[in-house]
Amino acid sequence: MSNIFKTALLLGSLLWQSIGLASDTGWLTSPRNDHAQIRLQADSRDPAQPRMLLSLALESGWKTYWQNPGEGGIAPEILWDDPQLTQQWHWPVPERFAVSGMSTQGYQQAVTFPISLGHGNRKALTGTLRLSTCSNVCILTDYPFALALDGTAPDGFDLAYAQAMSKLPQAMPKSVNLQAGYQQNRLQLSAKQQEGWRAPQIFLQQLEGVEFGEPSLEVQGNTLIARIPVSDGWQGDAPDIRHQQLGVVLVNGDEAWQSQVTIGDPLPLPAGGHSLRWILGAAMLGGLILNLMPCVLPVLALKLGSVLQLETRERRPVRLQFLAASAGILVSFWALALMSTLLRATQGAVGWGIQFQSVWFIGFMVVVTLLFCANLLGLFEIRLSSNVSTRLATAGGNGMAGHFLQGCFATLLATPCSAPFLGTAVAFALGAPSGQLWLVFTALGIGMSLPWLLIAALPRLALWLPKPGRWMGRLRILLGLMMLGSSLWLLSLLGNHIGHNRVVILMVLISVALLLAVVWRHGIRGVTLGLALGCLLVAALLLGGAFTMEGKPPQDSVNWQPLSELAIQDALAQHKRVFVDVTADWCITCKANKFNVLLRDDVQRALSAPDVVALRGDWSRPSDSIASFLRQRGSVAIPFNQIYGPGLPGGEILSPLLDRATLLATLEQAAHAPVQGETR
Repeated sequence: MSNIFKTALLLGSLLWQSIGLASDTGWLTSPRNDHAQIRLQADSRDPAQPRMLLSLALESGWKTYWQNPGEGGIAPEILWDDPQLTQQWHWPVPERFAVSGMSTQGYQQAVTFPISLGHGNRKALTGTLRLSTCSNVCILTDYPFALALDGTAPDGFDLAYAQAMSKLPQAMPKSVNLQAGYQQNRLQLSAKQQEGWRAPQIFLQQLEGVEFGEPSLEVQGNTLIARIPVSDGWQGDAPDIRHQQLGVVLVNGDEAWQSQVTIGDPLPLPAGGHSLRWILGAAMLGGLILNLMPCVLPVLALKLGSVLQLETRERRPVRLQFLAASAGILVSFWALALMSTLLRATQGAVGWGIQFQSVWFIGFMVVVTLLFCANLLGLFEIRLSSNVSTRLATAGGNGMAGHFLQGCFATLLATPCSAPFLGTAVAFALGAPSGQLWLVFTALGIGMSLPWLLIAALPRLALWLPKPGRWMGRLRILLGLMMLGSSLWLLSLLGNHIGHNRVVILMVLISVALLLAVVWRHGIRGVTLGLALGCLLVAALLLGGAFTMEGKPPQDSVNWQPLSELAIQDALAQHKRVFVDVTADWCITCKANKFNVLLRDDVQRALSAPDVVALRGDWSRPSDSIASFLRQRGSVAIPFNQIYGPGLPGGEILSPLLDRATLLATLEQAAHAPVQGETR
């Protein structure tokens, strides 16, 4: 009886093995990863050319990687038990993702990989699929499998294989002229075709010893230009990759092509690929224009007040003050360059003004501006000891550290503003080698310092002011109120972090405390000053709450949609126009664009047209997707506005300071597709 039982058990085991080893694994899961399912199928009807399908089903919010995962991640791979087995993976067109400031490439939701296998006399395929899946965290999972090669194929295999092959990039058409060039730490690609480009994307296959960053794309007429940062994978200088073959996948709308290109010497790019000399000039001009932005006006007013307080009308103290302030501006820009260098080395997100996304930085600036305000209103004076005063006087400083800090403060307040030429210069700097980055930020500092240096060179310009008198006290109060306005504006930026109700309570408490302090400090005179201050604050609040434009309250009637690359592509596929607006609460230039242009009646009507899709990205708080969106367009500063349409398939980027006529004309241009043979 025992022998019969053992025989039956052995036969059952053999039967189970013959049933269990099939050409289709079915959907497999792992107890270590419930966010992904995998399925492998084998077709061995042609023993000389067996085929396999690897299908992945990922939970929403999870992704895996392309053959070149980018700046992070691991591509899927199969570890075969037979190391002699040859394989060729076919990779569908990937998507680009931004993860903690890094650019990665891969797939989400579902993807199928066709795989060609080497022939042989095998009866089975055994191995382990190693799969990396990521969301907020990454999981590396192994899936052991076994597939039978019994001369059959699973039901529906041919259709599934054909569908998977249809999602692969096709061979590059001969009508596309593709070239590649390399200069230090930067790869250049140029692709030209008569039909132009629509929502283009570029993906690069791996080269040994180098890592490619996210491409910066630009369409000029029929030419697509890509500039790609290159490193050794550790943010160091990349090796010389000239004369190597590089695999390129080029996406144009709903088409995708792949080709091999030989990397040559630097390309003579069309206008738009600006020289370093042009960039430095733009940086100086952008820094100079920053002085005209409303962000810097409170500090200029503070600087004016310091000149008025000079006890003697001599040129030397004025010159020293403005030289010290200029030094503060330069040192602050060098500090920004150092911060950008460190963030880039640690894969952090970089951009102009992003420090205003930090609640701690905003809180620090609120405290500093309130201290300046209290000082100007006469609530306290900083009195140094006689020894310190004597030492400063004999050194010729007369408190030069304070003027140096004023220059630093001016630079910090300037960063929420985006001036013309500024975005181009900063975008170039953040993608350039470290030496060029520091050169550009130095040019920005020199440009912003030019008015200050002019007064240092010609002190009589500042000494043309009226002689000191009682009017100085009134002017000092006015300057204090201007600084208070800056402080309350900075405080309003905390609404996204601590809640708007708490911000209102803080504003009321600060205003009441300031009024009481003024009355206590100045007595009867302080009562009058306090009443005037209170009236001004109430008037400012009423003005802000009931701001009118052409007699009507400003109302935004545009149906804004969340910004994404997919939304742009979907709208273009439906032959619609797209208006992109990237803004933030801390961006003063964005506010000016909103009230001066975007809320105008004719602009509102144009953006509400049936064939216009309005997309808005809010960068008030850190956002990897928005940072990636801006970097892909060669921008690191806001406001950022771009218009797409049948007539502008590559998109037209508008000036940081919006002009109503230009916006409406560009939106109209985007509606009309160019006729055959016409270029834009």
